[in-house]
This record gives sequence, C-alpha cells and structure tokens, in this order.
Amino acid sequence: MCQQHQCSTCFNRRDCLKMVSLAAMGTGFLASLGQEPSANEGPGLTDYVDVKTLRPKPDVRVAATFLELPRPYWLGWPGTAYDLDGHQKEYTALLNASAKRLGITVEQQAQPLNSDASVDAWIEKLKAEKPHGVLVMLQHLHAWNWANRIADETKLPTIMFAPVGTAFTGHLAGPSRKTGVFVISSLDWSAVEMGLRMIRAKRMFEETRVLWIRGNQRNETVVERLGTKVLAIPRDTFNQEFDKQPVTDEIRDLAADLRKHARKIVEPNEEDTINAMRAYATAKRLLARENAHALSMDCLGMVGAKLVPTPPCGAWTLLQDAGITAGCEADLYGAMSLMMTSYLLDRPGYMNDPVPETVHNTLIAAHCTSGTRIAGFDQPPADYVLRNHSESALGVAMQVLWPEGQPITLVRFTGPNEMIIDTGKVVGNVQTPPAGGCRTSVEIELDGIEDSRDTLGFHQVVTLGSHRRVLEGFCQLYGIKVTHSPRFSTFQYGGQA
Repeated sequence: MCQQHQCSTCFNRRDCLKMVSLAAMGTGFLASLGQEPSANEGPGLTDYVDVKTLRPKPDVRVAATFLELPRPYWLGWPGTAYDLDGHQKEYTALLNASAKRLGITVEQQAQPLNSDASVDAWIEKLKAEKPHGVLVMLQHLHAWNWANRIADETKLPTIMFAPVGTAFTGHLAGPSRKTGVFVISSLDWSAVEMGLRMIRAKRMFEETRVLWIRGNQRNETVVERLGTKVLAIPRDTFNQEFDKQPVTDEIRDLAADLRKHARKIVEPNEEDTINAMRAYATAKRLLARENAHALSMDCLGMVGAKLVPTPPCGAWTLLQDAGITAGCEADLYGAMSLMMTSYLLDRPGYMNDPVPETVHNTLIAAHCTSGTRIAGFDQPPADYVLRNHSESALGVAMQVLWPEGQPITLVRFTGPNEMIIDTGKVVGNVQTPPAGGCRTSVEIELDGIEDSRDTLGFHQVVTLGSHRRVLEGFCQLYGIKVTHSPRFSTFQYGGQA
C-alpha cells in the first residue's frame, strides 16, 4: 500500500468508534467537571467532556401546508369518497410526531391552500421567512401546478408528498427529477420523515466545524455547497496534547469496558487500551476547545514518525459510535462521507481501502476504524475483537464483525458536488492473518457490477443497510451529482475499449 494510504488500516478508527457510541446515546453537548472553562480556554486536561455535546444540533425550520381544491369534491381523484378532513388530521399528527422525533420546528399553515391567491400569499411568505425546507402535501390531482410553482418560485428545498390517489406518472415525471425537489408518491409516511431528515442533515453539515489535523498551518475554509467549516490545525497539536493527557478515572473505566465487551483480545495489553482511551480523551478536549464537531487527522504520519505510542484507531471507533465523525489519513472528503451516514442515516460509516478479490469477484473493504453501532446509534453494537494496528503492531484497532448476508451501501464524496453510491451485501469477514492488511476486512458482493475491479473510488464509506434511494434523494434535493460504478466492464484485452 502506498505511503498516502497506509493510515487507512487503523489510525483514526478507534477515536471514531468511541465518539460514535456516545453520540448514539444522544446529541452532543460539552460538560466539564469543576468550573466551566471560558470559550477561549476550553476544557482543562482533567476536565470531563461529554461526547454528546460535540454533535451539532442546529436550528431546523420547515414550512408545511396541504394543497387541496375548493370543496366539495366531485369526481376526479382522490374521489368524492376521500376523507379530506380525516387524512389531513392523520398526516398532521404524523408530521408533528416526526418533528418531535427529529428535533426540528415545523410551521404548518392553519388552513389548506386551495386557490391561486392563497398560494401566491404563501410563496411571498416563504420568500420573506426563508425556512430551511418546505413540505407540501397534495390532496388532489389538480394541485400539482401549485406544488411546482412553490418549488420553482421560492428556490427552497421542497418535499412533495402525494398520497396514492393524488398523482399519475405524468404528474411526477417532471418534478421528481428536478434539482431541489424530493417527490414521494406513496402511503408510507416514513419516506416523508426521511425527506425531513435530509433537510436536518444539510443543516448539520452547515453547522459542523471539522478539525483537519495535518501539516503545520492553521486556517479556516468553508466547503462549497455543503457549507461545512474546515479548521486546519498543525498535526503536532494532537501528539503534544496527547503527551499532556493524564490517566483519569474516565480513561481507566473506558479501557476496562473496552476489554470487558470484546469477544476476544488478541494482541493489546492493558496499557495499550489505556493509551487508546487517552487518545479518545485528547480528541474530545481538542474538539471542545476548538468548538468543532468532527475531525480528520494525518494519523499515519504521526505513527510513522513515532510521535505517539498508539494509533487512534480504537478512540476513533468510540467517537464514531457516538455520532462524532473521526476520519483517517486527513482525507477530508472521506470524513465528509462519514458525516453523510451519521447525519442522514443515524449510524456510523466505515471508511475503507477497496481490495478486489478476483477469484470470487467480491470487494474487500479493509481498514482499522469501524464503528460498532453499525445498525444505528440506538441499536446494540456489533461484536468486535481487540487487535493491534496491523501495519505498526501498535496500540488497539478493533476488528468489527459485520453481519453476513446483510445489505450495505457504499458512499463517497469525490468533492462537494459529486457522490459515488453503490450497494451490495456482506458475504464474510476476512481474518488477518492469514490475510494481510487492516483488522476490519469486510467482504462484499456488489449489486449489478460485473467486475469488482471496476468499483469506483477510494476510501469509500460502507454503511449497513440499503440506502441508495435515500442518498440519491439528498443529492437531488441539494444539487449533488450521483455516480455509480459501471455495471459492465469496459476493459478489453489488448487495449482499452
């Protein structure tokens, strides 16, 4: 593996997992023991930082309305027998429940819009108030013109919910493929809630500051389209803070818990687990001090220079399990891809090095930092084995055992304006040894890809579950191009096609 990609095997994975597990217990907030530090000072070396305080919790405002025709209905879908009041009461209750579950604010029009004048007035209101998103719930086939006008004239991300009986294929053909619009033609309310999650996820990107720990410069930039702030700080900041980090009761307890819940412990000793948790505490302090919510670090460079006694793989795992993105190798868009699964799907992702297995035509996703709460932050963790970092034989890198037969999705931002999305299923967990490479090595059978050698991207993020449509919906809502690995190989022996 080349120098640039060595860290992918392990370094940031531990800190990621620890942060993630805590985030699964709730959104982040900073809490320290003793006197609360000032904004400039940040927490002291022995102060406790509650990982839940580190996850962004932005204000999210959604404007919503029903679109109906003047009553009483006569002929035309959804039909005279359609219970307008009953369904509107039902969907209002579901909307309120979703808003509470997601922690967002929904301002719903008191009365359905049913005329050009009422739609005109609402459009002007939306332009003035600029909510983060719009939800229109159609109640008649002939309300589509109003729905399209709302999306076109406000230029706001718009969810269009058309319960079965309020749309034909012709109504959906245009808006369902339009940038800035997410159309649902179904009776399944969960799809509407997922649309609301998309709006919330975008706000989380906008309210996130990523610590980019690399090089020797300090500066701050903003990622276009996503709005995420990136604060670059010198790489030595982390190892210098690690050296100052004492062994606290929190660190001892976390290390003991790490050992207690492992299916098996192979290489690491007690001191290794203590150092892994020191890296975790160091990462939390740095994030809190810099008012940051995620990080991506040149971990491999630090290990290669022998600046720390342990890679941060184990610490990154805890961060990932708590919903706090901790990315390896200072791969910024790898970290952004991890944020995508965390913010939209409420589960940690697993950034990996892709290895084609040419005999069985599978893809082995290999790295040393995988979250354990791969089914969701609020779900039980997957089994794991405590291993060391395979490339350096240092520290702790958890081998997370992914469930065989379960679907997965591959996600990768190639930049702020493009995302690779592929799907497949887990067929096994590769052991090291006899294989070389990273401790967590998940073998995947890809969907519809003729040759695993053609899989696009590097440091793709694997996440448990089939989420292609949801991710594509987010991309459409926010103008991000979607790319898939080629279904059929374009290579020809003796030359290229």
